[in-house]
Amino acid sequence: MKSPHLSQRMARWLSFFAEYNFIVHYKPGKNNILADALSRRPDYDPRRLTRYQGDPDDEDDDEDCAVCMELGINATVSSPVLPLRQQIADVYDDDAFYAGIIRYLRNPTADALAKLSRPTRDTITRYDLDGDRLTYAIDTFDTPRVVIPADDDRRARLVHEYHDAPAGGHLGREKTFAAISQDFFWPRMYKWIRKWVRSCEVCQRVKPAASKQAPLRPLPIATSAWRSISMDFIFGLSRDAQGRTGILVFVDRFSKMVHLAPVTAEVTADESAELFLDLVFRHHGLPESIVSDRDPRFTSAFWTRLFALLGHVHGGPSRDGWANGACESRP
Repeated sequence: MKSPHLSQRMARWLSFFAEYNFIVHYKPGKNNILADALSRRPDYDPRRLTRYQGDPDDEDDDEDCAVCMELGINATVSSPVLPLRQQIADVYDDDAFYAGIIRYLRNPTADALAKLSRPTRDTITRYDLDGDRLTYAIDTFDTPRVVIPADDDRRARLVHEYHDAPAGGHLGREKTFAAISQDFFWPRMYKWIRKWVRSCEVCQRVKPAASKQAPLRPLPIATSAWRSISMDFIFGLSRDAQGRTGILVFVDRFSKMVHLAPVTAEVTADESAELFLDLVFRHHGLPESIVSDRDPRFTSAFWTRLFALLGHVHGGPSRDGWANGACESRP
C-alpha cells in the first residue's frame, strides 16, 4: 500500500492478510475467466430485459412492453417498494388511530369527527385518501406522503430498503430521513430513523468517527547507543529443526542494531528475561528505557519486579505499529 492514509476497513483487511504468506500476481481481465464469470453472464446483461414486476392482468402494461420491444428498448425493471405500499392498506384496520381518520374521510359526518381526539381534529385537513392508502400533507403546497401505520415490521422493512439495501448505501440519518420523508410519513419518524442508523452494525464498524482523533505522540529521540531499545515477538515463521516458529527482536533505537533470538510459540516470561540478559544486558548493559507492547511476557509479575529494581518500562498499546515501529515493521 502506497497511500499514507488508510481507512479502518483497509487497516482491518491488511491486518487480516498479514497472517498469511502469499504472493500477489497480476492477471489481465481477459485471462481471469473465473473472476469475471459472474459479471459476464449473459442473463446479467443490463441491456436485456430480465425481470418485470407488475400486475399480469394489466393490459396497459402489456402494451407498454410491446412498444418497448418494437423500439428496441431493453431495461431491467425492479420496484422493491411497490409490494410494501400494497401491504400498508391492510394494516390500517389494526391501527385504532388511523382507522378513525379513514372512517371520517370516507364518511365525513359530525359524529365521526366527534369521535376523534382534539389534536386529531385540528390536523384532520392534512389527511386525505389516495385509493386505499392514507396520505399526509402539511399544506396544499406539500406533496402528499403515504402514512405508515404503527407497525414496527412495516417501518423496519421500509427503512431497510432505504438504508441497508445495496441501493440505500448506508447513508447517514439526515440523508436517510430526507429520502424516506419524500414519500412516507409517520409520527416521530426522525427519531425512529436516527435510532435505526445508530444501531446499524455496518455503519458503526465501517464509517469513521466524526470527532477528531488525538495526534500521535512520537517517542523521544535516542541520544546514544543501547540507552533506549525496542523489543517484540514475531511469530508465524517457518518451523526450524528445533520446532521454533518465532523470534524475539531487540532493536537499538539509536543505531538500529538488532539482536535476534529464535523462540517457540510457548515461550515464557522467564525465558524472555534470560534472552534479554544474555543478548542485551551482557553486551550493552541495562538500557534506560524499553519500548514494548502489552504482551503478557512483557507485563508479567517477573518483568514488573525486575525492572522496578533496575529501571522502568514504557508500554505502548498492543497492535500499535507506530509506538513500536522499529520492531513491528521487521519481516
